[in-house]
Amino acid sequence: MCGRMAITLPPDAMAQLFAAAPANDLPRVPNYNVCPTNDVHIITSTSEGARKLEAMRWGFIPHWYKKPNDGPLLINARSETLAEKPAFRQAARARRGIIVATGFYEWTKDAEGGRDPWYITPTDASALAFAAVWQDWTDPAGERVQTCAVVTCAANAAMQGIHHRMPVVLPSKDWSLWLGEAGKGAATLMQPAAEDTLRWHRVDRAVNSNRASGPQLIEPY
Repeated sequence: MCGRMAITLPPDAMAQLFAAAPANDLPRVPNYNVCPTNDVHIITSTSEGARKLEAMRWGFIPHWYKKPNDGPLLINARSETLAEKPAFRQAARARRGIIVATGFYEWTKDAEGGRDPWYITPTDASALAFAAVWQDWTDPAGERVQTCAVVTCAANAAMQGIHHRMPVVLPSKDWSLWLGEAGKGAATLMQPAAEDTLRWHRVDRAVNSNRASGPQLIEPY
């Protein structure tokens, strides 16, 4: 599961990290509370292997939707059924990308049912590279919208105390294969990250509001 994320890395640093050409309309950073339907930073690759850093709406819109809310909001795509679900199967073959983030949030419940947020980041303080799929969608007025979803898998043992799902986190050695630059076999990458990949800490419940903003959202509680 991934329902909220943060991105603090400047676009030029993202472009350099992934050897990608940045677009001109990238989302503003830092953003400590990236919510579904917000634009995210995503790496894509052309058939010639040229990488681009682009902005896409977080919330995959299948081509048959007449409007964005014609069905469920698809912010995540389960790895186990990615190649079978009508919404995702073509994208899984031909439109894979990498969403760049600094960290993401998950929630546990206390004894009274209150939602306690946790901020999850890489142990080595690097950027997170989430496996993603993307889709071009055209609204009734003919306007093109690019949309995407994070690919998720079962949580590793370390993460299970917080949530039973986690994003597929790609190490740098696997970026080319996921993007389709290194041939076939991307399906083998949809596995839980090694248990020492991520670390986490409790943060204030202020982040439970999608209107909250500011660096204090990721500070230890």
